[in-house]
Amino acid sequence: MDSFSAPSSDSSQFSANEFRDQLKTQLAQAYAEEFLETLRVKCFDKCITKPGSSLSGSESSCISRCMERYIEATSIVSGALFKTPH
Repeated sequence: MDSFSAPSSDSSQFSANEFRDQLKTQLAQAYAEEFLETLRVKCFDKCITKPGSSLSGSESSCISRCMERYIEATSIVSGALFKTPH
């Protein structure tokens, strides 16, 4: 087979599957990074009124609740978007 011949279907399929899997991994990582950054910014803006060297008890509680709510809401929306029809 010369360099201009089409590869066999087995090797091209394997390459396509590898590419798809790598793309899925990279997209998942990018989504996770964006999710965490959004979570950090939203909860920080909402909960930290006077930035300092440490968090007050109320700031810590607020951040914890904010994160839990944001994660729960994201989970509900994601579940609805990616639900497979029966």
